Amino acid sequence: MTVSTKSILLVEDNPDDEALAIRAFKRHHIGNEVIVAHDGVEALDYLFGTGTYAGRDMTVKPTVVLLDLKLPRIDGIEVLRRIRSDERTKLLPVVVLTTSSEEQDMLDSYSLGCNSYIRKPVDFLQFSEAIRQLGMYWLLMNEPPPL
Repeated sequence: MTVSTKSILLVEDNPDDEALAIRAFKRHHIGNEVIVAHDGVEALDYLFGTGTYAGRDMTVKPTVVLLDLKLPRIDGIEVLRRIRSDERTKLLPVVVLTTSSEEQDMLDSYSLGCNSYIRKPVDFLQFSEAIRQLGMYWLLMNEPPPL
């Protein structure tokens, strides 16, 4: 089952992880639009309609943000801080999807209001299953707040 009006903002700087995530969405028939931001600046530009995304329709928001933490230019913790500090995005569901096993990253993410913290499985099948479950939950089951 696909829902075309709901989109995913995938914030991922690793091309292999980006390709795996997109492949996993397709494999599990999650046909929602996936917008990819390759660093923190690009993610914030998309969310706030600045830079490359100046002039985009700001009434269209992603249903969920899948946020890596170890990003170039602006890291994921700072992206999350800015998302939560802005009235337009403070309720936007954010799932931290990272390889980091640092306890401080987890504490910082939850302190700043992430909705979930998931360590990326190394194995493709486990990663694919994690993506399937994320897609099913955040796109089909979860009732997002009105943004």
